[in-house]
Amino acid sequence: MQAVICEAFDGPEALEVREFCDPVPGPGEILVEVHAAAVSFMDTLMVSGRYQMRPETPFVPGTDAVGVVREVGSGVTRFHRGDRVACTRFTGGLGELMVAGEWEAVRIPDGVDFEAAASLLYAYGTAYYALVERAKLRRGETVFVSGAAGGVGLAVVDLARHFGARVIAGIGTDDKVALVRAYGAAETINYRTESLKDRLKAITGGDGVDVCAEIVGGEIFELMTRLMAWEGRLMPIGFASGKISSVPMNLPLLKNYSIVGVFYGAWNRRDPQGTARVFETLMGLLAAGAIRPCVQQVMPLHQVREAMRAIADRSVQGRIVLKLR
Repeated sequence: MQAVICEAFDGPEALEVREFCDPVPGPGEILVEVHAAAVSFMDTLMVSGRYQMRPETPFVPGTDAVGVVREVGSGVTRFHRGDRVACTRFTGGLGELMVAGEWEAVRIPDGVDFEAAASLLYAYGTAYYALVERAKLRRGETVFVSGAAGGVGLAVVDLARHFGARVIAGIGTDDKVALVRAYGAAETINYRTESLKDRLKAITGGDGVDVCAEIVGGEIFELMTRLMAWEGRLMPIGFASGKISSVPMNLPLLKNYSIVGVFYGAWNRRDPQGTARVFETLMGLLAAGAIRPCVQQVMPLHQVREAMRAIADRSVQGRIVLKLR
């Protein structure tokens, strides 16, 4: 098969598109003919050796893929040859064939296109896990999300709006205001040109935010440790800035707020049944038009370097999808 290959952890510029051995499904797995695959910030970290895990090289990167089931392994009961599916795994999506566990996939309903479905499971799965499973978000609460125009950030905005929260979107450039507002943000803060502390205090009347989906890390996370509401939930989801902060533990004590970790990929493997339930829920919301993944651009597979470069530069609004078939 043709696939994107990572030979060593030298970043997106070292990636090659070439022939690679066809994967074979094992027990409980399906083999998917990939039609499209979304590129995520996690993919850029993975090929650069900066993610929490390092696959054995060479490997095919890619978290989210969609296509048609070609073959099912022994014990598979939920899928059959010819089914349209979306699937997610730490690696393997950027190749013409991908293997995924039965619980790592979900059937795509008629009327849902491949590009939208390819942008669902990783970004919206992370957002759903953060808001519903970890934060126990309640209607009417205030949610602040940093990196709000990126893949996961915009999914948080979209889902929090759907669940009836008041959403404050943190962005780095003003050209992203229209997008996050279109997806449900009631307020926006450009934390590169405005005081995050002053603006959040003004917006919340000094009370702070109930839920913070913190994707950027570094200085923003440090500021948010002082801007949480009473019994709020501060959720570290990612470290797009490349900086991991520490927390003076008197701060959560004074506001009685919780610091709630969100490692979606690890939860997937610990709770396959819960993961399958979340996938079904999200695909149902997509089919009903209740959520709408943002695909900024569809590109051919050979432009994978350009796609990852744009994501690493944070110039992407939503997701980039690579077309394989």
